[in-house]
Amino acid sequence: MAPPAIAGTGGGEVAISARRGTGEARGVGSAPAEPCGQAGQGACISARKPAAKSRLAPWQVVFLAVFACSWGGNHFSPLLLLYKEHQHYSTTVVNAFLGVYVFGIFPALLLAGGLSDRHGRKPLLRFGCITGLLGSFCLAFSAFGPGWIYVGRLFSGMTVGVAMAVGSSWLKELSAPPHDPSADDTAGARRASLAFLAGSALGAMVAGMIAQLTPWGETLPFVLHFLLLAPLYFMLGRVPETSLSGGMPGPFLRQFAVPSAAHRRFSRVVMLAAPWAFVAGSVAYGYMPVLLAGASGHWGLAYATLLTVVTLGCASLAQPLARRLDTPDSARGVMVGVFIIAAGLVLAWAAVQAGSLPMGLATSVVLGAGLGICLLSGLLEVQRIANPRDLAGLTGVFYCVTYSGFLAPLVLSWIASFVAVGWVLVAVATLALLTAFYLRVQYRKHLPVS
Repeated sequence: MAPPAIAGTGGGEVAISARRGTGEARGVGSAPAEPCGQAGQGACISARKPAAKSRLAPWQVVFLAVFACSWGGNHFSPLLLLYKEHQHYSTTVVNAFLGVYVFGIFPALLLAGGLSDRHGRKPLLRFGCITGLLGSFCLAFSAFGPGWIYVGRLFSGMTVGVAMAVGSSWLKELSAPPHDPSADDTAGARRASLAFLAGSALGAMVAGMIAQLTPWGETLPFVLHFLLLAPLYFMLGRVPETSLSGGMPGPFLRQFAVPSAAHRRFSRVVMLAAPWAFVAGSVAYGYMPVLLAGASGHWGLAYATLLTVVTLGCASLAQPLARRLDTPDSARGVMVGVFIIAAGLVLAWAAVQAGSLPMGLATSVVLGAGLGICLLSGLLEVQRIANPRDLAGLTGVFYCVTYSGFLAPLVLSWIASFVAVGWVLVAVATLALLTAFYLRVQYRKHLPVS
């Protein structure tokens, strides 16, 4: 099916509708054409011209924007070792580079959703593109001091937060009639999850390969991201606005309220499962390269990049399975996802005990699959719970809880200073297993009214 056209808004243009058989095709946002006798010959000539069509469907433009924003959020990760080796930053400073990202992403996740519910998806996601461009611009000057990295990472966090809260909601609304009549009920969540995971994977892969194989690792990845994201800012201007509810009524601060967050299905099922998605990711490509550094040797950067790409790639490939597992009348999707993550954590323990790089790679495959299933299933739960007035707000809260899982390597490394790391991984795997069993108890409770 051809994608719906997005009409321009230039002054003086007359939007045209052309009858075909018994149906009527019309550009998005167009007005009925006047008869020739009333509009004059100029309008009549304009009426015979076919409406311009966009090469991309509206949801595809937003998908690319979320993809590019996610790319910018993760292409920094493989470069941490490079900064430590080439610019001789201490471990504390390198960890601070990671930490400042949180100060950008969490406020953006919590605030951008509510703002877009009231003021529209388009201005907020375009703002996210601007912060993404600023982030890559600053990071490209990382050789001139850590200040550029701190500011760049702050902007990058803001970008990913906006993309996840606002972009996911916009994709949900554009993946439905009249914008995409062929899409099913799960299309919006699947597209949002895939855009995030694929962008994160490719961003890390490109940056890691450039850093490993060329002398331009501190600059070229950010220049490429700038060139990728810049055109999408303008392309988003042609995508139809879908947030028409006005958000939460009342004074300014009320627009940040998220009533659906009090739903028992959200608090007792979704919030318990959500952190495990990024616990899986952070352990797979954040903690495992550190634990296996002795085995990887001088190929540590390449191995860390490989684990990142494999983890996020497997999370993307797990989307069809997650779609089949998800059901509106049970918690099967998130439950299976957490079970798989528990199995992956056991495999991580075995890989560390053996000091095996192949087992570490297998760990990233299993944890990646669990990440993908848990993330998509949780997002589908959120979209069933939320109402149109706080969809983006609840999505932002969901991703905030999810992102708390990225604290896992920091917590685990601190505990491992007192207890053998093997026992730490076994304890975390046991906790994941207990969570999965609890989700089985909550299997069909507190279902949202359809």
